[in-house]
Formats: sequence, structure tokens, C-alpha cells
Amino acid sequence: MSASKGKGWVGWLIVLLVLALVVTAVVVTITMKKHKGSSGLGPVPGPPGEITAKYSDALGVALQFFDVQKSGKLVDNKIKWRGDSALNDGKEEGLDLSKGMYDAGDHMKFNFPMAFTATVLSWSILEYGDQMDAVNQLDSARGSLKWITDYLINCHPKDDLLYIQVGDPDLDHKCWERPEEMTEKRPLKQVDAKTPGTEVAAETAAAMAAASMVFKSVDSTYSDSLLQHAQKLFTFADTHKGSYSVSIPDLQKYYNSTGYEDELLWAATWLYHATGDQSYLSYVTVQNGEDFADWGRPTWFSWDDKRAGTQVLLSRVNFFASKQASNAESKGLQMYKKTAEAVMCGLLPDSPTATDSRTDGGLIWIDQWNALQHPVAASFLAVVYSDYMLTSRTESFSCSGSSYTSEDLRNFAKSQADYILGDNPMKMSYLIGYGDKYPQQVHHRGASIPANANTGCKGFKWLESKDPNPNVAMGALVGGPFKNDSYIDLRNNSMQGEPTTYNSAIIVGLLSGLVTTSSIAQSLS
Repeated sequence: MSASKGKGWVGWLIVLLVLALVVTAVVVTITMKKHKGSSGLGPVPGPPGEITAKYSDALGVALQFFDVQKSGKLVDNKIKWRGDSALNDGKEEGLDLSKGMYDAGDHMKFNFPMAFTATVLSWSILEYGDQMDAVNQLDSARGSLKWITDYLINCHPKDDLLYIQVGDPDLDHKCWERPEEMTEKRPLKQVDAKTPGTEVAAETAAAMAAASMVFKSVDSTYSDSLLQHAQKLFTFADTHKGSYSVSIPDLQKYYNSTGYEDELLWAATWLYHATGDQSYLSYVTVQNGEDFADWGRPTWFSWDDKRAGTQVLLSRVNFFASKQASNAESKGLQMYKKTAEAVMCGLLPDSPTATDSRTDGGLIWIDQWNALQHPVAASFLAVVYSDYMLTSRTESFSCSGSSYTSEDLRNFAKSQADYILGDNPMKMSYLIGYGDKYPQQVHHRGASIPANANTGCKGFKWLESKDPNPNVAMGALVGGPFKNDSYIDLRNNSMQGEPTTYNSAIIVGLLSGLVTTSSIAQSLS
């Protein structure tokens, strides 16, 4: 009798233990469950971890395009088919505007997209400089940035005067020549109190404010100079409001601006990070946020529209440093973060609010001209936002009731980067010089003409040649595929085959974020 009772007790104990294990497993499963198999938050990364070779290699290639695009007297020239060029730029006004970078496959210096290039390159270094350093690319990135900011400083000789363009695009586009051989006139365009250009002045202020933080620990005197220029340019942009597309109608044919409010928010945000001055935070959250930011409506990040970039950058304040903000400022910051999340929701392919504007191969596709600009820029924002979440231990965000994690955002960014690097229906890299197969007839004057050719302005036989370019435009990110994932490799196909310097800035940022993992610095200053 007693033996039978003992066996029953043991049996019930076993049943209770099994039930406890089942309940525990269910609780753990519910707790750990993430959207569609995502593994959730990993440990907070410390110093840069294991290097992902393909992104490291691609980053080293991408940074070389800045050397390809350099104007002026070249120092430590790494591109053997390039030489000194445009040495007299600015001389008619007593200025040295020989530096800076050529815009695309031509020889124009358009400061609006060039300043954006500097801002994004600065942002990339500030967020991912340790990861660049881990693969020996930080010095190259900083050197390229300084080549632009040296030029931008010289473009701002007076508080209310900013030179914004070097060269005549109509003349430039009538020539097919190497930059080293240019002889045509290269006139200047400017904005001032009577001819306002708020967007280009504000973007230049953003570039200088961001760069001032990059050089703060490297060259404090240079950093201070950049910050002084940034503050004066912002005051100029905000005081003399007016679009440069209206002031100088000729510019509408090339980099036409759709408005300047986004650049004012963008510049003030960078100045807040650079100075800690609360008045800049109030400017973007309380004074102008509701009118300028278009809260709640996701947009695409580009040289013309900085709203999504500003939303992500201000989310950094929300994640790491919003305790000093007033109630009104905090409310504005929450609206920026909410809109940044809406941007992220639009990117994730299985989100309820995902954009359906994608190729069959999975690439976000917005415009047939320079098609890669938007997916690369969106992916850069996604990897930055992902790392803000990971470092701050933010578990997830919601898209119309579905939860997504930092890993989901990182996987999206990887999918776009991988497409660009060759995982696409064409099985071709769109980053020139990376991989075994990439376009051979890039729409780029210098790359298309042999270094020893003496063509003058009329080297159009090289434009029309069916042969591969004699020079490789290393690191060029071409315009990209059509909506059907196809690409036509013809030099005259500028729609798909022309690279831009600002595309290089955003691909450098994206690759820098993917090359390895590390924690995000909680302050940029």
C-alpha cells in the first residue's frame, strides 16, 4: 500500500515538472518571438567586430571615386589617368576655387549636390568612423571630405555671399574632353542678399557643421573655421529666404530645387549637434517643425529632399539625449521619430505599409534616372536607424500593428547592398571595379578618353566608341537598372550609365554601416 502511494507521488511530480517546462517554453517563445523569425536584439556591440569581406572590399572600391572626381592640383594622386585640372577656377574673382569635385560624368561643380555629398560623407564618418578605421579607410574618407570643405570655405568669402557653381553647363555639355584639357570659360554663379539661395546656403551650412565635428579631434582650428562658416551661412540662409531656382532660373535645367524648408531644418539639426545650442533644437521642433517637416508623411532622402534624413538624425536625439529638451521640444522630437518610423515601415518589404515600387529582383525603384540614388539613400538611413535601436536597446517599432526589429532593418539594407554588388538578375555589379562583371562603358568623359589623347573639346568619337572605356572609373556607382531589372551598357545611355559624386557618398555610408558591427557613439559632438 505504501509502495503504491510512493509511486503515485513520483508520477504526479513528473507530470508537474513536464507542465512547468511546457509553460516555461511557451513564455520564452512568446517573449522572444519577433516578426517572421527575426532573432531579435543581440548583445550591445562594442568595438568593431568581425569584418564582412565583401562590404569591406566594396567600401575600398567606392571611396576611390572621390579621387577620380577631384578638381585642382592633385596631391598623392592615386588615379594614374587623372592629372591637375581647373587650376584657374575662381581667379576672375580673386578666389581659389580649384578644389572641389566634379559632379558626375561632366566637369561641372554644382555646389548644391556637392555640399550634400560632404554632409552625408561627414555623417558616415561620424557614425561609422571606427568601422572605416577597422578596414583602413578612415583616412581616405576624411581626405576626400576635406577636399570638398576646403573648396566650400573658399566659396564663402563674405557673410552674405556664397559662390554656388563653377562652369557653364551648356558649354560643358557641348564638349567631350578630359578635365585636364579644358580651355572653355568657367564662369561663376553666386547667391547673396539680393539673389537669395536658401537651399544651397543651408546645405552648405549643414556640410560645414557636420564636417566640423569630423575634424574636431584632428584639427581643432580647421574645425572651428568650419563651424563659424556654418553658423554664418545658416543665418544668411534663414534671413534672406528664397529659392535659388527662382533667383537663378537657368539652374532649373540641372539641379532644380523643390523647396528650401527641408534644408533649413537639416542645417539647424546639424548645427544643434555641432554646438549643443538649444536654439537650433527649438528651431526645428517648436518654431518650424510643424510648418516645414511635413510630420507623418514619409519621403525619399536625396540631394533635393532632406526631410527623411533630418527625421532619422533627430531620432538620434530621441534615442540618446532628449532629457534636456523642453516639453514642446520633446513633443516635436517625438513627431520626427514617429515620421522616421513611417519611413522605415515603407522600406521593409513585408510591412503593411511597404512601398510596392520595387523591381522583381527586390530593388526599391523610384525613378528611371539615377535609379540607385533612392534605394541606396534609404538603405543608409535604415542601417543608421537600426544601429540607433540596437545601441539604445530599443526592441522594436510598429508598422500598422506589426512589430519589426533592428535586425529587420539591417537585413533590408543588406538586400539592397547585395543587389548593387551583383545579386541581381543581371548578375552584374553596379559599383565599377567591384566583382568580376560591371559596366564597361560608363558615361564619364575622363574614363572614356585615353590619357595620352589630345582631343580638345571635340572628342566625341570616344563618346560614340563601342569599345570599353580605356580607363576604369574605380568606385563609380552608375545610375542603375530599369524597372524590369535590365541594364544597357552603352556610353551614350546617361540615364543608366552616368555616376554621380553624391551617389558615392551614400554608398560609402551604407557600406561603412555594413562592413562590421559596433556600438553607435551616443553623442556626435
